[in-house]
Amino acid sequence: MIKLRTMTLRALGLLLLVTGTLYGGLLQAAQIESVRLWRAPDNTRLVFDLTGPADHKLFTLSNPERIVIDISGARFAASTGDLPLQNTPLTGLRSAPRDGSDLRVVLDLSREVKPKSFSLPPNQQHGHRLVIDLYDNEPRPDLPATAEPSASPLPQTPTRSVSEAGQRDIIVALDAGHGGEDPGAIGHNKAREKDVVLAIARETKALIDAEPGFKAVLVRTGDYFIPLRKRTEIARKHNADLFVSIHADAFTRPSAFGASVYALSDRGATSETARLLADRENRSDLIGGVGGVSLDNRDQVLASVLLDLSMTATLSASLDVGQQVLGSIGKLTPLHKRRVEQAGFMVLKSPDIPSILVETGFISNPGEARKLVTRSHQQGLARAMHSGIRSYFHRNPPPGTRIAALKSNGQLAQGPREHMVTRGDTLSMIATRYEVSLASLRQANGLGNDQIRVGQVLKVPAGNMLVKNDP
Repeated sequence: MIKLRTMTLRALGLLLLVTGTLYGGLLQAAQIESVRLWRAPDNTRLVFDLTGPADHKLFTLSNPERIVIDISGARFAASTGDLPLQNTPLTGLRSAPRDGSDLRVVLDLSREVKPKSFSLPPNQQHGHRLVIDLYDNEPRPDLPATAEPSASPLPQTPTRSVSEAGQRDIIVALDAGHGGEDPGAIGHNKAREKDVVLAIARETKALIDAEPGFKAVLVRTGDYFIPLRKRTEIARKHNADLFVSIHADAFTRPSAFGASVYALSDRGATSETARLLADRENRSDLIGGVGGVSLDNRDQVLASVLLDLSMTATLSASLDVGQQVLGSIGKLTPLHKRRVEQAGFMVLKSPDIPSILVETGFISNPGEARKLVTRSHQQGLARAMHSGIRSYFHRNPPPGTRIAALKSNGQLAQGPREHMVTRGDTLSMIATRYEVSLASLRQANGLGNDQIRVGQVLKVPAGNMLVKNDP
């Protein structure tokens, strides 16, 4: 009897301990430690960083426009005075306790928006988060106006960029990986992949835009998050002839180095590195948070059928342009592999647009990270990508383009050129830019070595070029 009573008391004590622990956990408020804000062309993202999970409810009020967020068992401990509210619909943020243990946050707005909210679990970069996406009611200023999407995933055909006489420009979509909530890989001295690749994309765009018969569009124009499927959608709305996703990833070993170019594979990866990188990139949506972006079952089935029917030709073109870009980059920097590798990158799964993913180097390698953050190396990579893209399209111009017309008329001419050396140029970069060999460049200029100086004017040997005085 005494033994039974002792066991009962122990069980009761254990029950009280467990109950007290659970009750104490319920009483412990989830604290909002920080608030972060990003502006995208068509939406604003607000992120609350929390010390733990918390339920929330959201509703809107008008006259004036406001969004109210009630968060259960939470308290506000973040500073919001330095939030970049410019060019966003947000004019202010305020909070106050509600019903003793809850929290009410009010977002003051300058105009009506369409809000969406969702919670994200912890990942390698952040803890618990509450994400509020505020979608503009006005159309995106950087995209052509299109009708509402139809039930079919077949691409629409917006107006192309026309250069002359109905002949359109070749459109290249440059996709700087990651962004906003998703910083990508973090390298030496805290270099962030999302910053490096956006800088490279901007440099590449400037070169492509300066090339007659070509035009580049940036998929991501600033520091904000775009879901992977949305990236290819943006390229399709611009009716792109080529999609280039730019990255500078990390690897399990800091000694890994070299640039790579990837195309899609639906039969497995060509190497363990390709598989690991594809897995990491495909988790981008989980890191950044897609907030309910998805296709319904019908769209998934139709998209799968379209992929099977048209991916063969698209993949062949992807491998071809990828090899041209890889060869150009190999003249500037060491390569991780000397062939275009393949893996199941979600961002490359566009059945109607040739698509490649360029790993400009491993930001996890201290030596490569130091180069990747410099503008001179970013410009060199941009020149190399531009050279490879131009070379591919000069040989394979899409019908109806200015380049196709010039090629058919024999106007993709050979001719003398000059190049004035600017800061950051090397003889190797210049050779890559104009698609000539180092030896021929040295010979044309009587150079005994590769030393050049800023302001020096170099003669560039004849090679493929677009006639500059062509109207």
